[in-house]
Amino acid sequence: MTNERRTITEGFEVRKAEDGSRVAAGYAAVFESTTRISSFTEEVGRSAFDKTLQEADVLGLYNHEMDLLLGRSSSGTLRLSVDEHGLAYEIDLPDTNLGRDLGVLMERGDVNGSSFGFRVIKDDWQGTHRTLTEVALRDVGPVTQPAYPDASVALRSLADDYEIDLGELVAADAAGELSERLCSDADDTDTAAEDSSALTVIRHRFIA
Repeated sequence: MTNERRTITEGFEVRKAEDGSRVAAGYAAVFESTTRISSFTEEVGRSAFDKTLQEADVLGLYNHEMDLLLGRSSSGTLRLSVDEHGLAYEIDLPDTNLGRDLGVLMERGDVNGSSFGFRVIKDDWQGTHRTLTEVALRDVGPVTQPAYPDASVALRSLADDYEIDLGELVAADAAGELSERLCSDADDTDTAAEDSSALTVIRHRFIA
């Protein structure tokens, strides 16, 4: 399955610890905040992180880059929690060139967004609105240029998840006919065949 990313400009703070080190704290995701991705909209459901926070070793990364490691949940240098607002994180910035430089940039406001990387486990569709109800969390952390993800990544993930042709999905999306295209092939086939097709599964989820 395709790894996806979601980013927000929610703001964060950089705190000084007693030993002089810096702690970056903010929100990687906000619940029930609707964002448009191409021809559909999406929000993060309140249960999306419940399971993954109990199981995953989540990385704290700068700009989602594996070489720019800031901390990780298994070592305790990254701490994650869920509250009424969303997915909160704290990272003990390392005493390295990266950690020191990033702390300064965050304090100055040059780095001002947060993001999380994930795979979709479960989602719910109402018309063309998608709610992420369960995800496998991969990483969280600050990002230089917040932007909701590239639409092609989200479409590729949909194609992978539901085993339909990516080219077909992209063409329908470009024409603003995503939901219509997803249900069109089923119109001339028999009910039993429809019920067993991946296309029908998506049609039922896109069309409330």
